Amino acid sequence: MSENDSRHLFRLPVIVAALGYFVDIYDLLLFSIVRRPSLMALGVPEDQLFAQGEFLLQVQMTGLLIGGIIWGVMGDKRGRLSVLFGSILLYSLANIANGLVTSVPQYAVLRFISGIGLAGELGAGITLVSEVLPARLRAYGTTLVASVGLMGAVLANVIAKTFDWQIAYFIGGGLGLLLLLARVSVLESGIFMKIKTAAVKRGHFISLFTHGKRFKRFMGCIFIGLPIWFVIGILITFSPEFAKALGITEKIAAGDAVMYSYIGLAVGDMASGFISQAIRSRRQVVLLYIFLTAVFILVYLFYPIQSATMFYVACFLLGVGIGYWALFVTIAAEQFGTNLRSTVATTVPNFIRGTVVPITMLFGFLRDDLQLGVVNGALLVGALTIVIGLFALRSVEETFGRDLNFLEED
Repeated sequence: MSENDSRHLFRLPVIVAALGYFVDIYDLLLFSIVRRPSLMALGVPEDQLFAQGEFLLQVQMTGLLIGGIIWGVMGDKRGRLSVLFGSILLYSLANIANGLVTSVPQYAVLRFISGIGLAGELGAGITLVSEVLPARLRAYGTTLVASVGLMGAVLANVIAKTFDWQIAYFIGGGLGLLLLLARVSVLESGIFMKIKTAAVKRGHFISLFTHGKRFKRFMGCIFIGLPIWFVIGILITFSPEFAKALGITEKIAAGDAVMYSYIGLAVGDMASGFISQAIRSRRQVVLLYIFLTAVFILVYLFYPIQSATMFYVACFLLGVGIGYWALFVTIAAEQFGTNLRSTVATTVPNFIRGTVVPITMLFGFLRDDLQLGVVNGALLVGALTIVIGLFALRSVEETFGRDLNFLEED
């Protein structure tokens, strides 16, 4: 990479988008880390921690699903920066309020509001970075944003171990408010500004469902990420329960499982970005990583792990396997024209996050109603997500090097 390329890559929009995603991941994953201590502080009995945790996770992900539509459409109608400002303000204030809850219903309402706010950050950031960088640097830029952002999980774990769960929420909200100051100097995407006054429909969400080929691409973009959120939403979030089911006697902390898996995810994201540039393909790299995810799911569930250390290694490997998250969002941004790009790039990651709701419901049905247990229930759900991901990949176009200065026509 030349010196000129490096200057392009480390421009203010890229740096600010990376820091924004860092705070986003901190706040998004903080609940998974403080789930047990926060619920115990609210008086939830030990035997209800799993069920109440699933409920709150579903509420948060529903907020992400709804927020993805709101912020995505706003990003195409009003601009990428409006989303970057509005979303971070909402989730920062909501996460500060999370530290003040006194009951599970209050917690649920605020996790829902937080989810709506958190939905806008990644899609708007990736859209802006994709449009301000030249095509040859696009994968590097989005990989940088994702890799830096994912380290927010590490900070969340460190903060949660150092401070009370309420203080951890206050810190996350405070970091978001501070980031608002850094965003004042960021300029709007030039590609978006060119079409802002044009006679073209922008952010027309319904048009994603009224055109056959467009709908197929949209669904493909969503479901290639299904294995990612099975791993995060089930295997990592409920890692203490899985460790117990696997016969590990040492204490497993959900925060450590999240931290090590996200370190692996950052490593995987950096590698997938460079591999994509080297082989000049997005789809082939995603295919490779879906197969890696399948292998590491089997390792996590069936390799005879005896110690906490080896369990955390398995969490790290799961993170590496799902390390196509940056490419996943980049592909979504590159598939569609400027007048729908923010809508797609924001709704796609949040729709796939929202699938945690049916995934956890299916997992609960298999685990409890059909009495398959934690391990076998997770195996069946995981296998289903892998198969769906592979079929969805067939619907996605190769977008490496694509010029993004184009529109979607009705």
